[in-house]
Amino acid sequence: MTTGLLFDWEQVPESEPIPGFHGRVAHSDTMTFVLWRIEAGARLPEHNHVHEQVAFVLEGTFEITVDGRTRRLRPGLVSTIPSNVRHSGQAITECRILDAFQPVREDYRDGLTARLIGGTPGGG
Repeated sequence: MTTGLLFDWEQVPESEPIPGFHGRVAHSDTMTFVLWRIEAGARLPEHNHVHEQVAFVLEGTFEITVDGRTRRLRPGLVSTIPSNVRHSGQAITECRILDAFQPVREDYRDGLTARLIGGTPGGG
């Protein structure tokens, strides 16, 4: 087991897997973290995955729909998304969000892509 990992987000490459979603990925032994910079109006297509997810809004307002229930998230609010539950969202304003996934998103080890997130480039 690795202990005491420190991530410098400025040193982690950023990619744009779907329009308006710019993410940086880091992994621990049992979790994956994605720091998102999201453009106002950008849409996250409905999708699901086996990973439990926690979304923490650092800046901005993000509307999230989890299992058919829509809520507006603002700084300081946290949304939990259970394993295999369908979810989607839209940035109401420019946002910064930190997502944590458990277990590790092995599918994110080689980078973020629209296929992995559940969208298609230019789609929504």
